[in-house]
Amino acid sequence: MTLLKVSSNRRFLVRDDGKTFFYLGDTAWEIFHRLNRGEAEWLLRDRAAKGFTVIQSVVLAEEDGLNDPNPYGHRPLIDNDPTRPNEAYFEHVDFIVNVMESLGMWCGMLPTWGDKWNVKWGVGPEVFTPENARVYGEFLGRRYRDKPIIWILGGDRPVETQNHRDILNAMAAGLRAGDEGRHLMTFHPVGGKSSSEYWHDAGWLDFNMWQSGHARNTPNWQCIAHDYALAPTKPCMDGEPAYEDHPSAFDIQNGYIEEYDNRKSLYWALFAGAHGHTYGCHPIWQFFTPGRNPKSFCRHTWQEAMHFPGSGQMQYARRLIESRPFLSRIPDQSLIVGDAGEGSYHVQATRDAGGSYAFVYCAAMKPVTVDLSKLSADVLDAHWYDPRTGAVHRIGRIKNEGPCEFTPPRLWPDWVLILDDAGANYPAPGSTKYD
Repeated sequence: MTLLKVSSNRRFLVRDDGKTFFYLGDTAWEIFHRLNRGEAEWLLRDRAAKGFTVIQSVVLAEEDGLNDPNPYGHRPLIDNDPTRPNEAYFEHVDFIVNVMESLGMWCGMLPTWGDKWNVKWGVGPEVFTPENARVYGEFLGRRYRDKPIIWILGGDRPVETQNHRDILNAMAAGLRAGDEGRHLMTFHPVGGKSSSEYWHDAGWLDFNMWQSGHARNTPNWQCIAHDYALAPTKPCMDGEPAYEDHPSAFDIQNGYIEEYDNRKSLYWALFAGAHGHTYGCHPIWQFFTPGRNPKSFCRHTWQEAMHFPGSGQMQYARRLIESRPFLSRIPDQSLIVGDAGEGSYHVQATRDAGGSYAFVYCAAMKPVTVDLSKLSADVLDAHWYDPRTGAVHRIGRIKNEGPCEFTPPRLWPDWVLILDDAGANYPAPGSTKYD
């Protein structure tokens, strides 16, 4: 089994053989709870074909996951006791994890949603103590020791008391004991927060995760920049930005999040220093069908939402980043001459640490001036990259003579400017993985 680890520079995830790993996640939170095996396999095959590498899923799910049975009539725990897992339920979880593995994807597995240790809002009930959390964690760790798993503790609830901390630390210790430390571990926080606020110095936290939340134009680049600057250095990412087809800021009067909003969150975070990114879709995380969650503001079934454009466009960021040296990429806003802008006008830049390439995400049809002195080559190859389709539009070769203005094609709002060392002989942007 291939394992994952943190890269030697502490900024990225890599496979145990040293090959790079791009965390491109999708939030299928309720997949174990609400989908039958045929439905789950259909969804997972679609996500694998679109380049996703991680499926974020919850064992004890949010939507009354303790008492509402799965499609086969099974509940996860006997008498809601975390020390008494129901084998029939976990055989269903096993099946879905095995499908993920067969498709080359990892399961970002949340042992439980947060309402089971801090109900705060939602259904609950709270069932965890530090003692049974360790037993439950060890059960999961042992069961999935040899599977492609990334552990994600938390589940959208704040850590407010010492008891909450004790429960989560105990669960982490149980997971580590059960899987013998094989799998990476992170924490999914409440909206507008990062795991770093609670756990940055915790030995079990391998990388940080933000939930930037569900409003249009949330400046998640600031979130990533905050965690990128922390010591000790740990990889960071946005694990829950605004979902496609979700009312912006939970208010339908603000309109619904669209694929353009998904792209902005994606490129802003990656170019600010994130090692990967998570996409989400409102009807899909909960697997909405008519009559289910009537107050969830869903306009489409999850089957219809499978084909929304945002999910298909995430792969083009992965392809772009994997077509250039991966582990030497750093954020660098000093590439931008003048004001980098706010909202949909924000421009975000990243480059190779040695200066052999740079990417600049222009979220709006607005000229951008780039300080070419940050790049090492005397002659640069310049392209515009279409984040909607992965198509490449060549600008041409330019001399590295200081600040240079570039104007995006006037076809749609957002583009990625690509500047390469002309002598590096890189493949076409987005075309070939670079190892």
